[in-house]
Amino acid sequence: MQTIEKSNATARRADYEAGLSDKPKLLDQLTDRIRTKGYSLSTERNYRRWCRNFILWHGKRHPASMGKPEVEAYLTHLAVKRHVSPSTQNQALAAILFLCQHVLNIDLPWLENVTRAKRRHHVPTVLSVNATRRLLAECDPSTTDGLITHLLYGAGLRVIEACRLRVQDVDTDRKQITIRNSKGGRDRAAILPTVLIEPIHMQLDRRRSQHNQDLSLGMVDVHLPDAIERKYPNAAKQWGWQYLFAARGYSVCPRTGAHRRHHWDAKNIQRTVQRAARAANISQRVSPHTLRHCFATHMLESGADIRTVQELLGHKDVRTTMIYTHVVQHGACGSVSPLDRLELH
Repeated sequence: MQTIEKSNATARRADYEAGLSDKPKLLDQLTDRIRTKGYSLSTERNYRRWCRNFILWHGKRHPASMGKPEVEAYLTHLAVKRHVSPSTQNQALAAILFLCQHVLNIDLPWLENVTRAKRRHHVPTVLSVNATRRLLAECDPSTTDGLITHLLYGAGLRVIEACRLRVQDVDTDRKQITIRNSKGGRDRAAILPTVLIEPIHMQLDRRRSQHNQDLSLGMVDVHLPDAIERKYPNAAKQWGWQYLFAARGYSVCPRTGAHRRHHWDAKNIQRTVQRAARAANISQRVSPHTLRHCFATHMLESGADIRTVQELLGHKDVRTTMIYTHVVQHGACGSVSPLDRLELH
């Protein structure tokens, strides 16, 4: 809670120093538009930061007085002086264009000609089945961190998707997990591995005890999507809407200011996976998202259809899923080297 209040105070102070705190507040207008369009909290924070930095770098000039030369000069500064990646440059550009188009309502005839950084295409880091087994052996599924880590690999979830699972989204009878409002605003169904059903039931028991404690203290409250809270005033207290993996304590919602129990922090999973990788003596750079890459690759190696993997991952375009065909063992890495053929004869 103190961390959130400190970050908000820092942002307000930066706005004031940047000359952006005079009414009407430009960055507050930006925030309102972002929330109206339903963008995530991380996008909101990043867009505010990039727009603030853009204005400061140009000597606090108003964005309405700037155009293509100023935008490209700032992007060049990011690339040459700050050495940011192409994806970071494009994120900064997206934030500036959002400000111009959706907040200032400026027509951008030069938009098509602006120079965009060319994104690099990286082959994803994928562990072997044996290395994945060693890593997961270091994560106890009877604990919250260990169970989420197993779900990342067993169901191919993004770490934030696992942390935001609600009780009603897990169907142990059908062995299915429903991912709500995922990347791109889409819902999808994912696999619930049979070996995780018992740990899930243990987690549900722990969560039920925690929920009953919150009820007795009058502290049951949870973020609800869209207009659910207005349509169903008691939904925030119902068991089905609670986060399956809830935080140990209460915190202040950065958007609404409500004091409630949030979902499990994704940073805990990052630390758990990194510790497990070190304990398993894995030299590759491993993150929670690596387990999602492993899920897709190992599914393809076991003979799963690429369209099935696409649906399980929630990719809008199959071309996104096809990147895993470059790392499957029956692809380039499974081919026999000419040198090996010479040694065989």
